[in-house]
Amino acid sequence: MQGQTTVMTASALPLRQIARGKVRDVYEVDSERLLLVATDRVSAFDVVMREAIPFKGAVLTQISAWWFRQVDGVTAHHMLAADADAIIAAVPALAAHRAAIAGRAMLCRRTKVFPIECVVRGYLSGSAWKEYAAKGTLAGETLAAGLRESDRLDPPIFSPATKAESGHDENITIARMRAIVGADAAATLERLARAVYAMGRDVALARGIIIADTKFEFGRDSSGRVLLIDEVMTPDSSRFWPADGYAPGRAQPSFDKQPLRDWLDAERRAGRWNGEAPPPVLPQEVVEATSARYLEAFRHVTGAALDTAALR
Repeated sequence: MQGQTTVMTASALPLRQIARGKVRDVYEVDSERLLLVATDRVSAFDVVMREAIPFKGAVLTQISAWWFRQVDGVTAHHMLAADADAIIAAVPALAAHRAAIAGRAMLCRRTKVFPIECVVRGYLSGSAWKEYAAKGTLAGETLAAGLRESDRLDPPIFSPATKAESGHDENITIARMRAIVGADAAATLERLARAVYAMGRDVALARGIIIADTKFEFGRDSSGRVLLIDEVMTPDSSRFWPADGYAPGRAQPSFDKQPLRDWLDAERRAGRWNGEAPPPVLPQEVVEATSARYLEAFRHVTGAALDTAALR
């Protein structure tokens, strides 16, 4: 698969680059707009792999764009355009770079980002399950007794976290969130995060997918509006489970980079990797399986296959 398409590990556009995350490169267009470019870089266990995953950047950008269109009426958001031609019309300096931005770039309103990951958990899994199993709590707050791994949480739990520059985000209490952003902003962020998750959960379930948990980010634009930003309900920011195989009491299979995690886990257990950078070289079959999983997630969520021919 990798030989059939161009992958991008780093972008180079005629705009000022102001940030580079594990996956996204962020460019300044002007005082009101940013360009987000999702590369095909992939990380696991907080380590960025050497190899890129074909189509991953386009999947993340276009799933987010699809969700942003769905949340109109639920919350304001930062997306202005995710189509290359529309982006070039708005930013003519990118005309010679269409191939680099096609599918993977999003033109956005610029915001002042709240330093909070707004996590909504509809099912008990991941780090939340580990804490609950050990202490009966989530971020230090007591949950009902007798819950099993992957049990549905009804109502869903709003579980904020601090945004870490490196390493893992840290789960915090809502009281701590209020101390960081203020009581009014904390209430607004919780209300919007719950509303977007409820909409997304229902849409996805009708398509055979359980969104077990997800995280959102928000920011204020220059007029003071709170906007949903960054990525929305993607395989990187969410846990997608096939609904037809759901069975509480165990971990669930997921539509994400699980093939990559499974292979890396095996390398660690065999003593061939210590869990830190540099990572091991990924076999081609792991790269292809991970790419296929992202494409499958896109098809299930949106109801259509990603137009990969337009990205080659």
